[in-house]
Amino acid sequence: MNMSMVNDTSAPTLTRPPKVEVSRRQMINASLASLLGWSLDLFDLFVLLYVAPVIGQLFFPADLPTLSLAAVYASFAVTLLMRPIGSALFGSYADRLGRKRAMIFAVTGVGISTALFGALPTVQQVGVTAAVLFLILRLIQGIFVGGVVASTHTIGTESVPPKWRGFMSGLIGGGGAGLGALLASIVYFIVSEAFPGEAFNEWGWRFMFFAGILSSILGLFVFKSLEESPLWLQAKQQQASEEKPEASPVKTIFSQYLSVLLVNLLLVIGGGTAYYLTSGYLPTFLKVINKIPSGTASLILMGASVTAIISAVLFGYLSDVIGRKKTFIIIGIINLIVLPVLYLGLGSATTIPMITGYAFALAFLGNAAYAPILIFLNERFPTSIRSSGTGLSWNIGFAVGGMMPTFVTLASGATENIPFSLMYFSIGVFVLYVIGSFIVPETKGKFE
Repeated sequence: MNMSMVNDTSAPTLTRPPKVEVSRRQMINASLASLLGWSLDLFDLFVLLYVAPVIGQLFFPADLPTLSLAAVYASFAVTLLMRPIGSALFGSYADRLGRKRAMIFAVTGVGISTALFGALPTVQQVGVTAAVLFLILRLIQGIFVGGVVASTHTIGTESVPPKWRGFMSGLIGGGGAGLGALLASIVYFIVSEAFPGEAFNEWGWRFMFFAGILSSILGLFVFKSLEESPLWLQAKQQQASEEKPEASPVKTIFSQYLSVLLVNLLLVIGGGTAYYLTSGYLPTFLKVINKIPSGTASLILMGASVTAIISAVLFGYLSDVIGRKKTFIIIGIINLIVLPVLYLGLGSATTIPMITGYAFALAFLGNAAYAPILIFLNERFPTSIRSSGTGLSWNIGFAVGGMMPTFVTLASGATENIPFSLMYFSIGVFVLYVIGSFIVPETKGKFE
């Protein structure tokens, strides 16, 4: 069986392995662990997005609100730039020593590093040192986040039957992100109620970050009953029986699968940008543009998170029915046309029902864009390098996508221009996404 690349004839030839038997309990445990691991990771990242305006004033004060916000999003982008490094390290670890071990270390690291943000001194207390410490922690967090992707984005899909792999892709990738955002929205609502007004700016934001330690504890509890990926175990047994030398997964990707990696990025950059400019930007949009109270915003964001989960699972499953390629094409064309209209509509909306409707629609379409990407990436690499290949493709693409909020904010100049900037950026990104969806091969049924 040939691994799909830009040109099928250029890919290494793979031997079809024997069928792997997986118990129902193992499938459920792997699915829940992957879903929870990724959702806890996104919860930790979303905490910053929910308190971005406050963090901007406390760590990156500026005369213009947009510059302060841009600095916060830049710190978010710094974390994303470290994620490919984390995927290279933890992905190689997962491919050599197992997905489960990598997941436990990475999720624990993300939770601890997130909690430490709550203990940082502010610019008013220690001057520019506060911003430096903030950025250093962001770098460390980024490495662990990259590791979470390398493990959660493989063990779940490797543990379920082929007919459910697209569904699992949406459940883990988009559903996990939606669940993480939902958890962050709930925590934001509770903390906002406990620390109203200026109290939130003084102490509330710290407790938002402290909640990160709870994610580590919860993750360890769930991962305790997790079994190792059956496909990884099979690959290791086959490698041992054939006495094959163990090559470096990362080296193999950049020497034999570089064209695969580059073509993957056309879709992952589009999907990552769609996520960060919809669900990722909504907390700031509702506060800065629509100017609605924190409590009301958190309720809208909770609903948007549920909408995102539904969308991700729906379009992930659709890729099981009609194929990955057709699903990408449909999503790309819809978003290219509809997202610009939604941004302008949300920017001009004046009532809570209108704002809620536009927010839900943005979350629905934004998460649909990357719902099938996880399984698509899995199907592009063999088991021996799947964690590294999937992690690098995902994190490089999402690193570029994660920088878009910074560029949008800087390009806007003033807050009232943000909806127009989002409109133009979304058009450019989805032109790229549509091109990628026509270029990539169909991968359904080509999972090793």
